[in-house]
Amino acid sequence: VQLQASGGGAVQAGGSLRLSCLVPRRLFNMNFLAWFRQASGKEREFVASIYWGGGSPTYADSVKGRFTISRDNAKDTVYLQMNDLKPEDTAVYFCAGRVNRLALSARADQRQYPWWGQGTQVTVSS
Repeated sequence: VQLQASGGGAVQAGGSLRLSCLVPRRLFNMNFLAWFRQASGKEREFVASIYWGGGSPTYADSVKGRFTISRDNAKDTVYLQMNDLKPEDTAVYFCAGRVNRLALSARADQRQYPWWGQGTQVTVSS
């Protein structure tokens, strides 16, 4: 099972990008989705998560107020709208999924997500 992430690119600081992740929900009942990112030489870190059944999304402190995670039921797609991008946002971005909703304390734990996309590169220049 693989999620398909797309939408990465190169932008200048202050710019915007929207990432997309096509989710095979109907085949695998994938209801809880998240975005992670990994900068060169660093560990993968949590960015945002969303539950397909509703409720408030969760964000890492570093992206709150700048990034928005959302879903499109008709397209089985999760988006990550990234505004006011900074050079420190440069990373490969991955979408990840699981069947069940996670408790708030577990959402940032990548080990909780069995399904992953291939990653899309985001590069922000100063």
